[in-house]
Amino acid sequence: MDRLIQCVPNFSEGRDQGILHALIDAVTSTTGVALLDHSMDADHHRSVLTFCGGPDAIIEAAFRTVRIATELIDLRTHVGVHPRIGATDVVPFIPIRGTTMQDCVQLAKRLGERVGRELEIPVFLYERAAGRADHVPLEAVRRGGLDGLAFRMESDPGWIPDFGPPRLHESAGAIAIGARPPLIAYNVNLCSTNVDEARSIARAVRHSSGGLPHVKAIGVTLSSRGMVQVAMNLTDYLVTPILTAFQRVKAEATKRGIEVAGSELVGLVPQAALEHATAASLQLDRFDSSQVLETRIVDTMLSKKEPVYTLSDFLASVADAKPTPAGGSVAAFVGALAASLGVMGAHLGGQSEGEQRLLELSRRLHRLVQEDIEAYDGLIHAYRIPKHHPERPDAISIALQRATEVPLEIAELSCEVARFIHTLREGGKPTIQSDLTVGLTIAIAAAQAGLVTALTNTNAQRNQQLMEIVRLRITKATENLEELRSLC
Repeated sequence: MDRLIQCVPNFSEGRDQGILHALIDAVTSTTGVALLDHSMDADHHRSVLTFCGGPDAIIEAAFRTVRIATELIDLRTHVGVHPRIGATDVVPFIPIRGTTMQDCVQLAKRLGERVGRELEIPVFLYERAAGRADHVPLEAVRRGGLDGLAFRMESDPGWIPDFGPPRLHESAGAIAIGARPPLIAYNVNLCSTNVDEARSIARAVRHSSGGLPHVKAIGVTLSSRGMVQVAMNLTDYLVTPILTAFQRVKAEATKRGIEVAGSELVGLVPQAALEHATAASLQLDRFDSSQVLETRIVDTMLSKKEPVYTLSDFLASVADAKPTPAGGSVAAFVGALAASLGVMGAHLGGQSEGEQRLLELSRRLHRLVQEDIEAYDGLIHAYRIPKHHPERPDAISIALQRATEVPLEIAELSCEVARFIHTLREGGKPTIQSDLTVGLTIAIAAAQAGLVTALTNTNAQRNQQLMEIVRLRITKATENLEELRSLC
């Protein structure tokens, strides 16, 4: 199948096997969809399905599960530790192969319109599909639970649903539907029954409280197991790997005299995330995903079916008379090249730790080539909304925010690459000095290019709240860049 989308709906039912099987049947009976995984947790009172398929098939399967959940799950009698707003609580779409984030945004809107119209459930679009800035984080939609959402719907015009009636469904509540990158649901269980301690650890770990970047965390009670848990979502495992999250929770627990009972994954996890954790925990000096047997087999088989995206392809795409790829993608690609030169220098210099981080930076910057394309495509789509449409200003603000955050991340990561290479160059072998100098030069250029794009889009932003989110990051990146220039 050339185009694949992943869907990971979460349902507020974790104890009735009959309901879980009905939800599974709704997926497996849909032609063109494959069920990849399912899980059920009695304490969270929650089930999660993971399935994939083509765009049209995935929409049909998702709608069938929402309809079944609406028929069989009654939130009025639901008690569980996991935050929730609906019988079907959340339905995210994730691009997997031959699809973009914008494709997933359109799928979220298609499903939301159908759910609102046929099932009369209020739908709120979140993450990349959100039409309003304050609807982007899922936790903002869930804030205050059902009562909090009901109050906002009644009192705040900004919380009118994107689709469906302006009131909660009597038994099914509401539903959040969105588009997002892959995330890892990862929980650490503690040898304690003190949920306040678990919540304290969660606050220390999560990004919103000053903890680890790209980590969301809550502390909950697992009554059936006589312990508490720090439940986390890792939204970018390359920035904060699984091992880093585990070690941080363990360290915080140790401070409080609490032992870790173990950890668990909910649903599926990208293979690269486990490879990264394995390489770090074993302190492997040189490890690449191509060393995994299954990865090598799949890559080799796919390479026989599909042409490889070459440097020539990229250059031709940039030269083509189309809006994307353009400056941001080029900056990301140049940053990735600089990081790769750094990997070479670190390896030849025996700097295994620096080598591993530079390899991560190179891969992340490479992915940002495509993410910049998607961000700019999203901005173009927002600008095409008719000027009289009431959602146009918010849609443009959110798209501008994403089109700012991506090149800003390119600038930040390129600065980190430049700093690593500068250190390597100071004590590096004479034979690689020129290569490291090239790497340092183009890393600084990539950082400058990323900042130019970020600043351009910030200047077009009219939402002051969103501007504040990135202003400090831009200032810090600019200061880092100036410092790096002084070192050259």
